Amino acid sequence: MENKLTDVKTPDSFTEQQQTLYQTASVLALITIFYNLFEGLVSIYFGFEDDTLSLFGFGIDSFVEVISGVGIWHMTQRLRQNHDASSDRFEKQALKITGTAFYLLAAGLTATAAINLYQGHSPETTFWGIVVSLVSIFTMGLLIRYKVKVGKALSSDAILADANCTKTCLYLSFALLLSSAAYELTGIGQVDSVGALCISYFALKEGQESFEKAKSGKSCSCHACQN
Repeated sequence: MENKLTDVKTPDSFTEQQQTLYQTASVLALITIFYNLFEGLVSIYFGFEDDTLSLFGFGIDSFVEVISGVGIWHMTQRLRQNHDASSDRFEKQALKITGTAFYLLAAGLTATAAINLYQGHSPETTFWGIVVSLVSIFTMGLLIRYKVKVGKALSSDAILADANCTKTCLYLSFALLLSSAAYELTGIGQVDSVGALCISYFALKEGQESFEKAKSGKSCSCHACQN
């Protein structure tokens, strides 16, 4: 009798644990969305005020990440109801919009950076680029840590894929930090444009990955991503 009771309780407790973990994943997705909104507003404002292309581009990238974040949040809500469900139309459409936005960002940054390099343009200051990038590195590092922890606990390739996307944001932050610090130390204006080109490169890669995920659906199912 005790064995039967144990057999009944174990699945229930496991389901409850899963629901808690998916709720945590949903909260992490919401934090990512609202942080990127704030980061985007601050970056675009100071990027425009200080005529810093790399920071301005970083801010636009943050807004594009918001679209992707909404898709991830929707995914976590769906997986809480059906852990084996495949990606739905909303998530695929969000990925396509995200991919298109990243392509446009990459094209715009590349063209503007090329013009700035040709004209020898220099920003007024890149101080706020250093501040924003340091805050972003700290925040993204924490988000990656907890997303990986939750993803491994759920054996969810979808959540782990989201953690990898957050790693790209971390790389972008390092690119912004290096270019901003380099300008403050050297005063060479071209460094800001080179930083913008680095951000453009990462944006292009994110755009390609978004369309690949929309086509395959691998980023939105716990089991569909496995090789």
